[in-house]
Amino acid sequence: MKKSFFISISLFLAILATAFVLLTAGKELDKLESEKPHVLSMTASVEIPEKMTFAGEEIIFDRYDRRERMDRELNSFTYFHSTTLLLFKRANRLFPIIEPILKREGVPDDLKYLAVIESSLDWRAISPANAVGLWQFLQTTGREHGLEVRTDVDERYHVEKSTVAATKYLKSAYRRYGAWSAAAMAYNGGQGRITNEMRNQRAEEALDLWLVEETTRYYYRMLAIKQIFENPKQYGFVIKPEHLYKPMEFKKVTVTNTIPDLVAFAKDNNITYAQLKDFNSWLRSDKLNNASGKSYTLLIPTQDDLYYKSGDKPKVHNPIWVTE
Repeated sequence: MKKSFFISISLFLAILATAFVLLTAGKELDKLESEKPHVLSMTASVEIPEKMTFAGEEIIFDRYDRRERMDRELNSFTYFHSTTLLLFKRANRLFPIIEPILKREGVPDDLKYLAVIESSLDWRAISPANAVGLWQFLQTTGREHGLEVRTDVDERYHVEKSTVAATKYLKSAYRRYGAWSAAAMAYNGGQGRITNEMRNQRAEEALDLWLVEETTRYYYRMLAIKQIFENPKQYGFVIKPEHLYKPMEFKKVTVTNTIPDLVAFAKDNNITYAQLKDFNSWLRSDKLNNASGKSYTLLIPTQDDLYYKSGDKPKVHNPIWVTE
């Protein structure tokens, strides 16, 4: 009798313990279910550096406006994956052309990121305001800085010549303001606007101005893309050498006469008309009128460089971009 009683009590207690465990587990499951992410991957906000240097000028991200503007642009480029990856790929082809020109003209190397922001390194880019090319010149500004702009020739699309023109503008603005940050903002907003606003707002730095959003964001977008280009792995970009666009080798053909048929000219040089226009986008017609006898240099890609070959790895402009 007593034995049976104790067995019943033990069984009852075991049932209670089991019920308690199941009830507790159920609550934990409900809690886990309520906290379960609604997406398959997690997105983390990136850390903002305490400070950085751009074109020899230090900027500290402790003041709320500077920190929050940098936060916006750095997170934007970090998670705008396809576009940022494309920038790395194009930079491998274009930075070797741009950087020596900036150095020769006495412009800080960091200003190459201005071209990244202006055109996404697409030398065929056209803005809604009809600014064109790698450095996004308007017709009047391009002509003012030495570029030929006419019906069948538009050197705003010429990589080397437009880069030289951009250095002229930037050096002029730097002489005016004494700061590359102000020069870069003037490139976007215009020197007249930056000068007037610095006077009207009694500001000592262009970075302290209240401006239209595009110009306000402009400088911080350059800072952000520089930060990612110099630390790609920290921002989740894993790139192999074969992912980059290879630098191209060209035969340079100089002409001083009219070319009445650029299609025939391309065929004579063993490339397609599309390939000729691709690397000579400053040619804006199917012919080159040259009554004045001016000297023009056309780039003809070599046959080897027209193709990616299995097993070949393109030359990597900056080793920190890639993971072997």
